[in-house]
Amino acid sequence: MKMISRRSFLAASAALGAAGVLTACGGGSSSSTAAGTASSAAGGAASGDASADPAVTLVYAEVNPLDTIVGQTASYFKEQVESLSGGSITIDLQASGVLGSENDVLDNILAGGDTIDLSRISAFALTSYGCQKSMLLSLPYTFVSREHWWNFANSDLAPDFLNEPQELGLPVRGIFYGEEGFRHFFTVDPVSGIGDLAGMKLRVSNDPVMNGLVEGLGAIPTVVSFNELYSALQTGVVDGAEQPIANYASNAFPEVANNLILDGHTLGAIQVVITNNAWGKLTASQQEAVMEAGRLSQEFNASLSEDEENRVLEELKAEGCNVVDVPDKSEWQAACAQVITDNTAGLEDLYQQLVDMA
Repeated sequence: MKMISRRSFLAASAALGAAGVLTACGGGSSSSTAAGTASSAAGGAASGDASADPAVTLVYAEVNPLDTIVGQTASYFKEQVESLSGGSITIDLQASGVLGSENDVLDNILAGGDTIDLSRISAFALTSYGCQKSMLLSLPYTFVSREHWWNFANSDLAPDFLNEPQELGLPVRGIFYGEEGFRHFFTVDPVSGIGDLAGMKLRVSNDPVMNGLVEGLGAIPTVVSFNELYSALQTGVVDGAEQPIANYASNAFPEVANNLILDGHTLGAIQVVITNNAWGKLTASQQEAVMEAGRLSQEFNASLSEDEENRVLEELKAEGCNVVDVPDKSEWQAACAQVITDNTAGLEDLYQQLVDMA
């Protein structure tokens, strides 16, 4: 299938129209649970047994391997959906990028493709399609801790962010939030501090925030598909990149870039989305099962991420990875000041709400 560009998509998006806006789950707080959300999303339908509903298979795309935090979250979500639907829904989980990069998957489903029904995406991936609220989640040093992130993800504000694609008429809707740890830079050559990144070609996914961040560090943003990143590091196309710790290890990047600097510039916030086409295939009971599975998966992810990240980090150190801690991030934060100012214009109050949740 020929992929459309984001520019072409945005030009045509008004013609797509929005299906009725369904409230996605906002987390585990008593005021914004997925269970209550699912009830409203299903038109107020009472909880029902989905086991007798028509059988449906939904294809779930994940770019990372199943042993990563996001891979384990996907497996848990699959188990919960299939159990809560009484077996009437089957999740066909396709991991390790076999269905393409995150951008490829989004281009496919937003163009109306029907080969992918669900996908785990970076929480800010829809920024390129006009979603501005989610962009705030990617700004460097916004979230100072995991607790800070979960204060947001479990708040009344979170559903507003998840619902933004529907408000803009995009044919996807958010189900739940999660995280895969803070993101850190890793490089082919050893680094000891921020100054060593100057002049390096650092891989980005053509995201304006990441471009600004890399430029603020004095490095050169270089667009490379995630599926091509290993070879790009191996051949010198790029000198480094950034990923959460678990993804760095699971994708074998230490083999070609064995230097990890723990700058923690951005929290790896994620969300799982479902296409309107797929949502429309489900009965009210099945929709409720999906949303309840999302609520449980968000809780699972919160309980998994930190312990898994710490375990992987210790393994990396034991295997000889050059891990450099950054106890004082003030210099890094100062280098990011302009990209924050540029990307919060007109959204200052909303961004301050995020900051104040620390």
